[in-house]
Amino acid sequence: MSALPEVVIVGRPNVGKSTLMNRILGRREAIVEERPGVTRDRKEVEADWQGRPFRLVDTGGWLARGSELDLKVSSQSERALKTADVILFVVDAIVGVTDEDMAAAKLLRAADTPVLLVANKIDDRSHESAIWDLNRLGLGDPFPVSSFHGRGVGDLLDAVIATFDADEDDEAAVDGDDGDEIAPDRIFSIALVGRPNVGKSTLFNRLIGEERSVVHDMPGTTRDTIDTVVDTEIGPVRFLDTAGMRRRSRINEDTEYYSVVRSLKAVDGADVALLIIDATEGVTQQDQRLAERVDAAGCPVVVVLNKMDQLTTDQKNDLGIQLERKLSFLPEAGVHRISALNGSGTQKLLPSLRSAIAAYQTRVPTGKVNDVIRLAQQAQPAPGGARVLYATQGAVDPPTFTLFANRRIPDHYLRYLERRLREEFDFGPTPIKIRVRRRSD
Repeated sequence: MSALPEVVIVGRPNVGKSTLMNRILGRREAIVEERPGVTRDRKEVEADWQGRPFRLVDTGGWLARGSELDLKVSSQSERALKTADVILFVVDAIVGVTDEDMAAAKLLRAADTPVLLVANKIDDRSHESAIWDLNRLGLGDPFPVSSFHGRGVGDLLDAVIATFDADEDDEAAVDGDDGDEIAPDRIFSIALVGRPNVGKSTLFNRLIGEERSVVHDMPGTTRDTIDTVVDTEIGPVRFLDTAGMRRRSRINEDTEYYSVVRSLKAVDGADVALLIIDATEGVTQQDQRLAERVDAAGCPVVVVLNKMDQLTTDQKNDLGIQLERKLSFLPEAGVHRISALNGSGTQKLLPSLRSAIAAYQTRVPTGKVNDVIRLAQQAQPAPGGARVLYATQGAVDPPTFTLFANRRIPDHYLRYLERRLREEFDFGPTPIKIRVRRRSD
């Protein structure tokens, strides 16, 4: 058997699988007729796109039920799926989703192999609206193509090649991975932010294990962002000690102004932010504004209450109330109560950062996303007849979800859906981005 990546074309009868194969090959290799069932056995042939060779496999029409011959043909298709590196699931977009398509999609959603949904017979832009109904299959955004005319096939093949590259990257990352460490090809950045004199540099020195930042009880000692890479139990991590950020009205020196600018730039580029608060002063208005700025950067926020060893029991209770009142907008931010000076509580920071980074990179299968949205809508329907038809996660860092809806979704209902997603997939302090696309878009 060839070591080339294997691309398998599947779908129910007469949706254009063989026509797509011929279009990809650029020649008439597979027999094509306007009646179902012409292709019965798997047909394998070598193809290439942009200099990347692969093995292309055409299968017979897949049917959940039918004659004995139909079931044998379907069995051939299912066997082809087991060796596939990429699956092209072809659907007749003009006919729309059939029961056979739904049954096949259920099988494909359970597969570990990448599946690209091909919306065939989109001969021109006027037919592109037909692909919306295919979102119900739960297999990601459809690729609108016309196998007969060749429209959109190049974009589809670009996506196929991209999956080959992703698989090669995944295999490289697996080597030596014990499941706990950060991938060696990426060094994550942890920004320590806070008002002046809250103990950022003291904590920075403790985390990196050496006296790197100047520590002094006079505010503003750190004028620039200082960074260093440290080998930790979760892999190499870049810690960034930023200058203390205060209200703009109190910045009266050019040097301090630019140090704050560099601090904000460090926050924007960080994977996780440690928001350090002086527990002896409580959660101030400036802490609140700084938290809003860090939250807007889109990275997870872990709140660190420093100097807890100096508080009485009543002060600790009052601090908890302040957190709930002033920082409730942070997405379930992890809170750590520490003393950077004597080290108490700091040993729990790295495991918390590891969890935050893992959640930041979480990718949820499309089928599971749609299950959560469906159950959420059943439990509490959106007002005014609004409904999410289909949902998918389009990106990570942070997790970003796209909801396809029949009309505008009210903001309060989006917050409800976000809460359900957060609870189901344990995103912790990681922010979630939700985008809504109307069906008419």
